[in-house]
Amino acid sequence: MKKPAPPMRHGHDRWLLSYADLVTLLLALFTTLYAASSIDAAKLAPIAFSLREAFDVKPGADVRPVLTEIVPPVAVVAEAPREALQLRLARELAEAVRVDGVEIQRDGRGLVVSLPEKAAFGVASTDLSADARAMIRRIADAAAPVGNAIRIEGHTDDVPISTPRFASNLELSTARASAVVAYLVEAGSVPASRLSAAGYGEFHPRVANDTPEHRARNRRIDIVILDALR
Repeated sequence: MKKPAPPMRHGHDRWLLSYADLVTLLLALFTTLYAASSIDAAKLAPIAFSLREAFDVKPGADVRPVLTEIVPPVAVVAEAPREALQLRLARELAEAVRVDGVEIQRDGRGLVVSLPEKAAFGVASTDLSADARAMIRRIADAAAPVGNAIRIEGHTDDVPISTPRFASNLELSTARASAVVAYLVEAGSVPASRLSAAGYGEFHPRVANDTPEHRARNRRIDIVILDALR
């Protein structure tokens, strides 16, 4: 006659197995959420689908409230508003581009609106013309909702300058950039915390200073809507 099998012994620590499984699942969940923290739509879609499957959420249900409670919002510079801003500026400044030589372009800094000296200042002057004030105000009004920092850059050609007020092109370019910032603060379209001024004199030319036309292109004010948020 077979002896009955001895009863299984239940240890007091068997609960650790279930606890370890739970911790592992939580670790996997939060690792996945961290990987999606850049709020990339392409990356988030498969993750949302997997979460929906895991938690048995009905198709069509919105899982975004759950995700936004767990994953903090991340400040990013969206491409769409930048493109919309560039299109708006191109439309509003079309006449200035055609008549005054204003240029709108993108580079490594961000979106740049270049105002030639003739469209903004008199020779060796820091007094903005009435037309330049109106143009700068329109640029600021368009850029205000985007939220990006704006740097005003002053540039000159390589012809030395020495006046009772300015001993060098560097001083003139800095004073011009500061004058634009002061006007923007006065106009109130953009908070002062988003504004900065820089003068580069002749040291950041757009083209070689080898003809009068090229020197004229280098004498400019750049309104740079920086890619980085402030």
